[in-house]
Amino acid sequence: MQTDPQIVFRGLDTSQALTDVIHGKIAVLERSFDHITSCRVTVEKSDRHGRKGHHFHVAVEMEVPGTVIVVNRKPGDIGAHEDVNIAIRDSFKAARRQLDDYARKIQGVHVKAHPEKHHGRIVRLFPEEGYGFLKTPGGLEVYFQRDSLIGDGWDRLDLETELEFSLMDGEKGPYAVNLSPRG
Repeated sequence: MQTDPQIVFRGLDTSQALTDVIHGKIAVLERSFDHITSCRVTVEKSDRHGRKGHHFHVAVEMEVPGTVIVVNRKPGDIGAHEDVNIAIRDSFKAARRQLDDYARKIQGVHVKAHPEKHHGRIVRLFPEEGYGFLKTPGGLEVYFQRDSLIGDGWDRLDLETELEFSLMDGEKGPYAVNLSPRG
């Protein structure tokens, strides 16, 4: 981190024990993402009382290249915190999630590649048995099954029908999946 973390206590006395816990949480964030340039943590005790005591509000603000990540959980939010240690834990968990999301975003979104589409003409068809063979323009003969046909057009298939499909490798050679009529 380029600057020392700032830790501010509002409505409660400065606590070395809490300061040490917060420094430990910040260190965990830095190990997961080493480009944090600054961090400010505010621990605030509200005037509002809960069943067992005061509510605590912990805000974490981190500067990272290109943006500021802010976790700002207020008393009265779902899961209001009456224990300061739990409030710190939950706020830093939320900060970690946001930091991880940011890291994935700057690394680029990995989009699943879709299989290449092929086409071919039915050269052998065994309608009663539920399978057939296609021949691609390159001369490759490919096995296919009724279950691989998208929709319910099996009864309309005949020799010379053109189909579009994805090619898979099987134990006995290539086979077609996700078949649909071409055109």
